[in-house]
Amino acid sequence: MEMDNKKKRQSMILYLIIAAAAVIALRTFLFPSIMNGQIQETSYSEFLGMVDKKEVKQVKLDTSTGDITFTTGSGMDSKEFHTTLWPNDDSLVKRLQDSGATFSAQIPSQSANMLLYLLINLLPLIMIFGGAWLLNRRLKKAMGEDGPSMNFGGGFGLGAGGLGRSGAKEVKGEETGITFSDVAGQDEAKESLEEIVSFLEHPEKYAAIGARCPRGALLVGPPGTGKTLLAKAVAGEAKVPFFSISGSEFVEMFVGRGAAKVRDLFKQAKEKAPCIIFIDEIDTVGKKRDAGLNTNDEREQTLNQLLAEMDGFDNHKGIVVLAATNRPDSLDAALLRPGRFDRRIPVELPDLTGREAILKLHAGDVKMEGGVDFAAVARQTPGASGADLANMINEAALRAVRMGRTRVTQTDIEESVDTVIAGEKKKSTVLSEHEKEVVAYHETGHAIVAAVQDGKAPVSKITIVPRTSGALGFTMQAEEDERYLTTREEYKQRIAVLCGGRAAEELIFGHMTSGAANDIEKATKIARAMVTQLGMSERFGMMALGESRNRYLGGGSELTCSEGTARDVDEEVKTLVEEGHSTALKTLRENRFKLHEIAHYLQKKETITGEEFMNILNRDDGFAPRYPQE
Repeated sequence: MEMDNKKKRQSMILYLIIAAAAVIALRTFLFPSIMNGQIQETSYSEFLGMVDKKEVKQVKLDTSTGDITFTTGSGMDSKEFHTTLWPNDDSLVKRLQDSGATFSAQIPSQSANMLLYLLINLLPLIMIFGGAWLLNRRLKKAMGEDGPSMNFGGGFGLGAGGLGRSGAKEVKGEETGITFSDVAGQDEAKESLEEIVSFLEHPEKYAAIGARCPRGALLVGPPGTGKTLLAKAVAGEAKVPFFSISGSEFVEMFVGRGAAKVRDLFKQAKEKAPCIIFIDEIDTVGKKRDAGLNTNDEREQTLNQLLAEMDGFDNHKGIVVLAATNRPDSLDAALLRPGRFDRRIPVELPDLTGREAILKLHAGDVKMEGGVDFAAVARQTPGASGADLANMINEAALRAVRMGRTRVTQTDIEESVDTVIAGEKKKSTVLSEHEKEVVAYHETGHAIVAAVQDGKAPVSKITIVPRTSGALGFTMQAEEDERYLTTREEYKQRIAVLCGGRAAEELIFGHMTSGAANDIEKATKIARAMVTQLGMSERFGMMALGESRNRYLGGGSELTCSEGTARDVDEEVKTLVEEGHSTALKTLRENRFKLHEIAHYLQKKETITGEEFMNILNRDDGFAPRYPQE
């Protein structure tokens, strides 16, 4: 309450200063210009001439300044003039009496003169020094040198939450509403964080044996895997205050502002200990320092302050710093050393079991029909993050509402998988019959090459319905179980499957289309990884020819070899892709009749399941169907 009253007083002082400045500005600049537009200046001799001609009707004399204001004419014809009294003119009074004009003199007191002098000359100086003092006091407090920061109010605050304030959002642990039971698919990460929770709840057990809690834990993983959710769960489990801030909020235009925010953040944390500080996207402020010319003084000062605070606070009070990033390779080494971020906790994409657990967790908030097979959905979504899976359940619920149902079905979830992966069905795109036929053969080519391989990734769906992602169709494969290792032969089979669409177009229509662009890109990427990173090239053997960029953000690899070797790498990549293309052509020639049969069936139905596809492929009709010559 006292703080609020102080803010109000400071706001009132500021408003009074602004109002006084406005009045003085009006008095000094505006009013004289207005008056000068109505009162005409004239010389003293002209004034005496008009007095002698009896044109002057009224005269006012200011004895303190010698200013004379007089009026001529009457009514609408009256005019007002201004002149200055000639010194020692004793004849003026008699002339005015003879002309019949009325006149008066104003004789101000000495005290009035002094007050007017003070108002005109000293008040602006007082206002300037008073405003400077108030602003200086405000800046000191904002920079953390003299207590907490305050706002002037009325929109005159300097920055959100005040200059130098951290801007961190404080939430009580129990108010986060999140515990470890709300996190699925990250069992290893939860186990690593449970020890931190135990320390925050029972610090005396660790103090008794002489152990200390890790000062910080760095959560590392791709976007959408639940790093922020885990940090909130730690606060919810420990029931301690939770300070959340993004790394970008420390970055300021003026040098020193970011460091002041770091100081304020840790000051608040010390007052509320035990507590948790969570810095999201810490790579924004924690990037490696550069000794070159391209330095950022503000960012480096902020990082130095963060390093000092993490190394200097008393960890026994129960302050734990959690941070999240998907660019760990860009962080400064001093930030990662023991004593600052003691633990690095991977928060990876969920495996098959994890995906199923995440789907079930989010499905608990939605009304579902009985018998939904979450395991089948999990097999269809390799590489999906927790955020993707949550979005799939939500999309399924939205689809159920659109279809007029009160519960989500298996069909809704499977359609939502397609929506998240490939986009919504595109109603505005209408393919011609020939284009539809080409796409049907293209997708059937992928499916047949995939089915005859022994890579254990059966086809689960084929569709030729255009999607908003730009795909005119797609073939979905579902792994039967989780795969952690991939052989050279399996990579070559994947390349062959990707070449199956283009091979079908060449085999049936004798020409190529642009529909294979994405397939070619993926096949080339796999072949290049085999040569430069995985040591799966017969020509180069176990030799690393490139460095992988950030794997959490989908970065590829960068060659680290000579120009001549780079040309040889291109030749080897080309050889692998051409080998896959030849395999696809050979497979489709051997299954030409099934290619026709399934493609025509797909063209008619537009979407078929993996079961339908396999039934047709494995069915022995006993005769060769008649189709036009390719």
